[in-house]
Amino acid sequence: MILSADAETLWGAATGLARAVAEVSRDPGRPALLFFTDPARTPEPWLTAAGLPPGAAVVYRSFGSPDARSVAERLRGLTAERGVRLLIGLDADLAEAVGADGVHLPERALDQAGELRRRHPRWQVTGAVHSVATLATARSLSAAVLSPVFAAGGASAHRSALGVAAFAAAVRAAPVPVYALGGISAANADTLAGSGACGLAGVASIQTAFGRGIRI
Repeated sequence: MILSADAETLWGAATGLARAVAEVSRDPGRPALLFFTDPARTPEPWLTAAGLPPGAAVVYRSFGSPDARSVAERLRGLTAERGVRLLIGLDADLAEAVGADGVHLPERALDQAGELRRRHPRWQVTGAVHSVATLATARSLSAAVLSPVFAAGGASAHRSALGVAAFAAAVRAAPVPVYALGGISAANADTLAGSGACGLAGVASIQTAFGRGIRI
């Protein structure tokens, strides 16, 4: 399996960030790249999951979809085969049922992080953060996902982009490792080198690079 040029760029940038942070945090097991699913924007997330390299993760967000269990089981099968982690959005029961590697919490549910980590000490519990003030209080997370770094689509389309300098300053003051999310692409991923991010996260850019850019 050969990665597309965009996939190689994103993966190289993500793993470079992860290695730099792991040397300080001594946690080399954290995923370097998070693929966030969305029912509207990524209707067939298993196609992208099948193209992700070992050391990446899928964050499956069902948003109440009636087929959440079957999709989660399909993703668990694919990710387990590939050495890719699976996090479930806001549904600890579903995460337990399919044997996921953790959960991802929206900003409104960050107060659940401490209890989830106590109940499941091996889980990765990540959380969405959209402000520097909230990031400063997110001490119970395994890692925060701060967005938007660049102008983004989807739910972050109405939010002002932080920019690399402000993002890096927020990371330096953060109590937990931080992923960069929002408008990240192969064209700008390398600008985050030295920002202190523990990895990269995305929706459409990862789907395009890893889901459609794979050649066998």
